[in-house]
Order: sequence, then C-alpha cells, then structure tokens
Amino acid sequence: MQARILMTAILALGFSATANAQSPSLLKQHRDWATYTYTGQNGKVCYALSKPTQLLPTDRNHGDVYFFVSNRPNERVKNEPSVIVGYNFKEGSTVTADVDGKKFNLFTKGDGAWVQNAAEEQRLISAMKAGRSMTVTGASSRGTQTSYTFSLSGITAAVNDADKSCQ
Repeated sequence: MQARILMTAILALGFSATANAQSPSLLKQHRDWATYTYTGQNGKVCYALSKPTQLLPTDRNHGDVYFFVSNRPNERVKNEPSVIVGYNFKEGSTVTADVDGKKFNLFTKGDGAWVQNAAEEQRLISAMKAGRSMTVTGASSRGTQTSYTFSLSGITAAVNDADKSCQ
C-alpha cells in the first residue's frame, strides 16, 4: 500500500521525485484522457490520466486534481485506479467514485485515494470504460465536501495504450 501511495504522489507532484526518474512522455491524447510513460527507479511506468471537467465547490482552491490508471510491470501492478487532489483528505475518510450510478469506495491517505480491493479495481475500470462520466466525492481535512466530475471520453483508448506500452 505504501508503494501505491508513493507512486501516485510521484506522478502527481511533477513526475520527478527521484534522481533516476526521467520526465514522463506523452504517448497520445485520447479526447479527455492522455497516456504517459516514464522509466523510474523501479522500472517503466505507464498510465492514463485525466483532469476533472468540474470541481465543486467552485469557491475553493482545489489545487491539481488528477485521476490515474497506472501500470508498473516491475511491481506487478496493472490498471490501478487512483485519484490525487491538491489538499489532504480527512483522515480515515472514504472517497466515492460514481460511474453512471455504479459506486465504488476508495480509502484515503493524505492527498490520494485508492481502491482497497484489487477485484474492485477491475470492476471500476470496466465501469469507466463503459461509462460516460464519473464523479468522485470526498471530504477535505477541514471537512469541506468536494466533488470532481471526470469525462470518460477517451478512457478506453488511453488505458489500452498504457497497457500496450508497459507489456
């Protein structure tokens, strides 16, 4: 779990946390999703990435918000969904990802959230590929309820490219 948290933090914080890591390269833009790759300390990393189309509440500074689907073959990680925001989530809280009415719970740690159960990860990815939009809701460490809406246009192609790039 700590490796998951560290990797997502590295991806979101400018993609350059280690001296051995190289800058990520954009492989392809797929509508609202993009595919990137880089070689880090633990080998090649490939991921699909999107920013939200709507951030609520509108009167708050949300910082950088991203949803990732990551592959790290050397760590045997494939299609790991996660979200990272520009603030810390409320300690011990849960984030909900709602894909066209199908809900998935994610655990939080600092400014990130991940699916607890690997079997649920694949269900979430499948729902995303079949869906139109996804809303991610959670609570900040200050108790503010936040909501992010992501378009799912391009998710299938972006995830497929990430998979191919990390084979």
